[in-house]
Order: sequence, then C-alpha cells, then structure tokens
Amino acid sequence: MLRRTLASNWFYVVLMIALIVLPHAIGWVSGDSPFGVRGRPVGQSIYWQGILIEVFVLAVLAMSYNLVFGFTGVISFGHALFFGVGGYILGIVLEYTDLTGEVGLLIGIGLTLIVSAVLGLVIGLVTLRLRGVYFAMFTLAVAEMFYIFFSRLALTRAEDGFALTELPVWIDPTRSRLTFYYIALALLAVTFLFIRRLIFSPTGAVLLAVRENEERARTIGFDTLRFKLLAITVAGMIASLAGLIQVILNKKVGPEVLNVSNTIDPLLMTIIGGAGTFTGPVIGAAGLHLGDRLLRDLVIEVGGASIDIGANWALILGIVFILVVLVFPYGIVGTFRRWRTRQAK
Repeated sequence: MLRRTLASNWFYVVLMIALIVLPHAIGWVSGDSPFGVRGRPVGQSIYWQGILIEVFVLAVLAMSYNLVFGFTGVISFGHALFFGVGGYILGIVLEYTDLTGEVGLLIGIGLTLIVSAVLGLVIGLVTLRLRGVYFAMFTLAVAEMFYIFFSRLALTRAEDGFALTELPVWIDPTRSRLTFYYIALALLAVTFLFIRRLIFSPTGAVLLAVRENEERARTIGFDTLRFKLLAITVAGMIASLAGLIQVILNKKVGPEVLNVSNTIDPLLMTIIGGAGTFTGPVIGAAGLHLGDRLLRDLVIEVGGASIDIGANWALILGIVFILVVLVFPYGIVGTFRRWRTRQAK
C-alpha cells in the first residue's frame, strides 16, 4: 500500500526531498552556512530560505483561496481579512499579555484558528445568500472595513503596527531561520495533503457539485449553504495560518497584512496556475513571487532605451496574466491536463 502510494505520487516525493535538501545545497555551492554566520542570518542560503518561506506562505494562501474559488465556485474578494487576522491575534497575545515563549505562541495559534473559524461562519451566513458579483463586492467591503478599523485602532498602534519580540528561539526567523524554513514547508505539505484528501472525500464531491451546478445539487437534497459555509470556514482558517507565518517571518504586524492585494494575489496565482487543481496555486505562487524577486532589479536595454522591470512589474504582471489567460484558458496545470487527456484518446 505504501509502495503504491509513493509510486503514484513520486513527483511530490521528489519535490519534497529537493526542498528539504535545497538550503544545504545552496550553502554548499555558495560556501555560506544554511545556519547563518555566528548566529546572524546572513549568506546566500539564508537569503534564499527567506524567499522560499514567502513562496510557501503565498502557496498556502493561494491553496486556501482555491478551495473556495476553484473547488466550490465561490468568488470572494475578502480573503485578505483571514490572512490578516492570524498576524494580529498573535501580535496582540504576545504584546499585551504576560504569555511568552511556547505558551503565548500556542495560545496565539489556537485563538487564530478559533477567531478565523467564527469569522468565516459569520461572514458566510451574512453574505452567502448573495450571488455572484454582489457576494464578491460585499466580502470586499467587509475586508476593507477591517482594514480601515485596524489602521486607526490605537490598541494596535494604527498604521505603524508593532513588532513581535517575544518569540521562542526555535521559531524566531532571525535566530533559527532553517528551522522556520522547515516549519513553513511542513505547513505547505500538510495544507496540500489536507485539501487533496478533503476534495477526494464525499464532502469534496459535494463541493465540486456545488461548483458545477448549485441548483442541481440542491435539487438532489444537499444543503449547499452548509457546504459553502464549510469551505469558507476551512479556507479562512488555512489563510489565517499563512498570515501568522508571514507575520512571524517579518516579525512585525500592521494594516498591510489586511491589504486587498492579499486577496488579488492569490486570485491571480490560482487563475494562472489553474483553478480547481491541486498544484496550480502552488505553481502560480512560485512563478509570480520568484519572478518578482528575480526580475525586480533587472534593467533591459532596448533600442537605446532602458526598461526598468522592477518599476514596471505591475504592468508586466498584467500583460503576463492576459497572455496566460489567452494561451492557457484553464490555467497552466488545467490546460496541460486537458491537453494530455485529448492526446490519450
């Protein structure tokens, strides 16, 4: 049984092993230790660990959005709310209580999951009776309301936010970057496996039925509202964990974690990679973020004129998105899967 499972998922196994070994491989090639130098987070390996942690966080966020959009067919513009909740709750627990170390961290994670689940249920109950663009606009309004609220709240120091200083050594990205890298990688792997198992379950079959034809699913006896509530709640909890990891990496929490870009980015990543696929959001997150990082300082000379890629990244991203939609109408993974199916016939 185990051998069959590994054989059918060899690509994921190889990729996981590669990501586990990668920090050490970069350190070996560059000559920089993956643990830093004298306790300081410096070197090529440390630098790329930070970039890959951001990729893992964005991939988890995109997978959570894909659960709602790709697998359930619900378009939400308020996903940034859940992403920001995780960071703010952990920050408030560590900043305003005497709970420090592992205790404060565990309580912060527990409260994050509870609050995000409650928010998902409440927002879902209020908004899911709306359809299409009305639902999307309402969720955007709710997320923006929270963004404005926290950007003016004295408790969280308004637009300045506050730093996270009371982190355990083993999860502090400054002092234990490699350990934190593996924690973020583990969150990515667990999220991927959980969503895959959920979609292959009877519950997942109903979610897919809701996506394809909600009226038909309701006609044959399924309470579609309940299943959409489940999808939004679970996706919100996963997104809040991604936000928590992002805030720990930056060691700072502020209104920027609630910015609408944290909804638009996973939407773009999901569409580019392939909505309704398992690996699509991960590929979209990796491609867009690594492209941003690698091309940020690139300047191209064309006919004597200089084009600053970093300064025009938003324009370039828009062009890439249009091209991907035209060439890969079902996303990269979705289009490839359909092409392979046609070739097999």
